Amino acid sequence: MRSPDPLRLVALAVGLAVVLTLLAPRPARAFGDAGAFDPRVLVTGSQTGPAHASAPARWAWELEQRTSAPARLHPSVVRADDPAIIGAPFLYWSGDAEIAPLSNEEIAGLRRFFALGGLLLADDAGAGPHGEPSAFGRAARREIARVLPDGAPIALGTDHVVFRTFYLLHRAEGRVEGPEGLEAIVRGGQAQVIFSEHDLGGALARGASGMWEQPVVPGGELQREHAIRLAVNIAMYVLCSNYKDDQVHAQFLMRRRAVASP
Repeated sequence: MRSPDPLRLVALAVGLAVVLTLLAPRPARAFGDAGAFDPRVLVTGSQTGPAHASAPARWAWELEQRTSAPARLHPSVVRADDPAIIGAPFLYWSGDAEIAPLSNEEIAGLRRFFALGGLLLADDAGAGPHGEPSAFGRAARREIARVLPDGAPIALGTDHVVFRTFYLLHRAEGRVEGPEGLEAIVRGGQAQVIFSEHDLGGALARGASGMWEQPVVPGGELQREHAIRLAVNIAMYVLCSNYKDDQVHAQFLMRRRAVASP
C-alpha cells in the first residue's frame, strides 16, 4: 500500500481549513459598533442631560431583556450642533423646564438628522397628570416647528404601528397617565418627531440601589409596565420592522428610512 503523498495531505488540509472558514457562523453586523439601539440623549442650549439621568440606560436594559435586540447600555449624549448627531437614527430629548431657543447651528444639525430619516422623541418630564404640557413641552414644540416648518403634529392613535411593533398596546402611558395617544410629525409615511406628554423617562428611571425613582400615577406598577412596553415599542420602531433579518449600520438604515421623506 502506497504512503500518502505529503504534498497532497497539505493541500487537503488547507482546502478543509478554507471550507471550515467559509462555513463558520459570521457575527451579525450590529446597529453601530456599540449595539443595536442607543437611546441617545439630545441636549440643547444649557442642558447637560436628560430630566431623569438613569432613564436611558434602563431603557436599553429593558430592551435587551425583553427582545432579541442588542442595545447600548451606556447611552451617549450628543449636542444638537455636534456633527456626530447624524451618527445614529434616534434622539431622546427630555426636560421639565423652559429651554432656550435653538441656535442656527442647532437647527442646522437637527435638519441634517431628519434629512437622513432620524427619529426624535420629545418627552415632557414635567407633564401634568392629564398630559398638561410643562414649559419644556411647549418649548420643544415651538423649537421643532422652527426646525421642520413644513410639518405639523398629528395624532397617533393606537392603530399606529408604534403601538404594535413588539407589544400590543391600547394606549400611551408613562409616569403620568396623560392622553391616550401620542402626537407626531410624520414625513414620507415615517414618524420623525414623537411628542409624549407622559414623562416616559420618569417611569423608566431606576437608581443604583435598584429602586424606582419616581412614583407612577394613578396606575402604579401596572402603568409602569405599560410605559416600559411603550419604550420597547418605540425602540423597535426605530430599528424598523426588518431588524431581525437585517441588522445594518446606523447611517445605512437612516438613509433607507429617508428614502420616502421629502
